[in-house]
Amino acid sequence: MIRDKSKSTSKSTSKKTPAKSAAPDKRVITVTRPSFRRERALIKRGVWPVAGCDEAGRGPLAGPVVAAAVVLDPNRIPKGLDDSKRLTAERREELFEEICATAAFSVAVASPARIDRDNILRASLWALARAVHALPEMPKHVFVDGRDKLATPCDCDAVIGGDGIVASIAAASIIAKVTRDRLMCQLALDCPGYGFEQHKGYGVPEHLEALDRLGPSSHHRSFFAPVVAARLKHFPAPAEPDLFTVDSESEAAASEAA
Repeated sequence: MIRDKSKSTSKSTSKKTPAKSAAPDKRVITVTRPSFRRERALIKRGVWPVAGCDEAGRGPLAGPVVAAAVVLDPNRIPKGLDDSKRLTAERREELFEEICATAAFSVAVASPARIDRDNILRASLWALARAVHALPEMPKHVFVDGRDKLATPCDCDAVIGGDGIVASIAAASIIAKVTRDRLMCQLALDCPGYGFEQHKGYGVPEHLEALDRLGPSSHHRSFFAPVVAARLKHFPAPAEPDLFTVDSESEAAASEAA
């Protein structure tokens, strides 16, 4: 008996081997550092000085907004410049000292009173513009972090996420952040119990608990919601009289006249 090899072969090949599971897609996310490319392009066109601006402290419930403007020395750019939020406190301090030693810079502060009066956005833009005007030499061009341009006599470009893109803005973010952190540590000595030296005025649970327990201080921003709630708890507003409320003093005066 002769077996049909073609049939046996077809049967064996018809059995599919289990497919190997696809390897997981391992994607590497690279974070680029801020560069001096935009500033250097302006320098080649004869535009100089070029400043970067940023602020620190829009989000906290207490303390000022601190704005900084920095003109880096093209020949002495500190290594490792980055968005201040991506740096450790120790590295920020190191870069702060390097920037102060090699660059021209200025700082401006918008107090809680100005924030209450103007709102946080306007107060921040005001402080940024003041920092530019306070530089030793008025720049010919300014890069500012965010979407809003500044009221300055020179050209201004707003760069969203600029503290992670433009070296001068990154340097300004470090100057602003370190300066504000130091200010908040000083305010902690003036107002003990709130923990300003730890959370720098941000609305973390420890700060909210202290705010609820102690009430607002003179350094808190009056119209931020948690501060409003704490103020109403500790200093409840008196009820306004209506048409049917009896004024005891007027009633007493009327009875004496009768």
